[in-house]
Amino acid sequence: MTTEEITEQKQPEIPPEEGVQGWLCVIGAGLCLFCTFGFLTAIGIFQTTYEQTTLSHYSPSTISWIFATQLCLMWAPGPLFGRVTDTYGPGPILYSCSILCVFSLCMTSLSKQYYQIFLAQGIGFGIGAGGVFTTAVVCVGQWFLRRRGLAIGIASACVSLGGVIFPIFFNRVMEVVGFYGAVRYTALFISILLAASCFLVKARLPRKKWNPEIKWFDVKLFKEKGFALYTIGAYFVMLGLWAPYNYLPSMALEAGFSPTMSLYLISIINSTSIFGRIIPPHLGDTFGHFNVITVVAFLTGAFILCLWLPFGIHHSQPGIVVFSLLYGFVSGAYVCLLMPCAAKTGSIETLGQRFGTFQVVMAISNLVGLPTLGAILNSQGNHDFTGLQLFAAVTVFIGTGLTIASTYLLAKAQKSWRV
Repeated sequence: MTTEEITEQKQPEIPPEEGVQGWLCVIGAGLCLFCTFGFLTAIGIFQTTYEQTTLSHYSPSTISWIFATQLCLMWAPGPLFGRVTDTYGPGPILYSCSILCVFSLCMTSLSKQYYQIFLAQGIGFGIGAGGVFTTAVVCVGQWFLRRRGLAIGIASACVSLGGVIFPIFFNRVMEVVGFYGAVRYTALFISILLAASCFLVKARLPRKKWNPEIKWFDVKLFKEKGFALYTIGAYFVMLGLWAPYNYLPSMALEAGFSPTMSLYLISIINSTSIFGRIIPPHLGDTFGHFNVITVVAFLTGAFILCLWLPFGIHHSQPGIVVFSLLYGFVSGAYVCLLMPCAAKTGSIETLGQRFGTFQVVMAISNLVGLPTLGAILNSQGNHDFTGLQLFAAVTVFIGTGLTIASTYLLAKAQKSWRV
């Protein structure tokens, strides 16, 4: 027996692509995303509730730091969580971060001071959600190669499903047991779903030794114009993209809408976001992910400027519902296409460094975006949302322009319009 044959026998057998276990992993990943990113898309409920109750003596900008930190921590530790999952499987990160998510919500239900809420909901849940989210996406990526976009799109649709269910669930429960009781019931709900996901999410690849030489963040990647323009463009788009998710309920209350209708606008946005996370990424497999993300980025800015901005002048309930439906579709598509496009900016050999570098930049964007929007709102007396809306539209359009330039350079380099 030759040395090569002995080596082949020692290598563990990798399960076939997709299969029953692969689709079970998609279901488990969907539960993970439902409980983490899906819960975070309902940040408008907490922003509005904190402004009216527990943190009423704080400015909207100060309150928004809680949710900006959450969003930042969904991205920032991604390179570390991803590497641990690739090396040791989902167990170490998924189990510990699931427990952290539930524990953090329980602590949030006991928090009365700003610093307590910031530590529990902002930092604790943010880190836990980031670990669960990253592990789920990595494991689905291992099981699916040819139809990876479709598989991740199906799992990501659960983000929007969470954004539909959590506002309704939270509002109904809060009417019966109060705000802090609703947080505890939410923690129980999430704990059951995350426990199920721990049995469903499995790694396809075998465990391996830790490689300390792999870089997590590589500034040299910004010498590649296509990657640099795309990353900076995504940074600007994400500065304004979360504005309606966070401030639409508060704006509706200012316009005289009922509290129930104001909170349900978040559910309306996320209802069409379900389709946005599946259909455009699937079209991207045919027409090119960069071509699709460029279109949805432009439409994101256009809907803010043409449909949301006029609401400040004419308070139309049908108009704001139409905006919510359209905006949910395009914003959901943009978020779902972020990582596939980042992967296509370079070779597979640099994929880890590319993802890590991109995620760090996205973390910074999410950290500063909401507080900046809140500061603009505060400067206008916390009642005029025009400056906030214009800032969101302008940053999205700047990002769209940079994405168009990146798409052109990549198409020229690959000698194909389908990028």
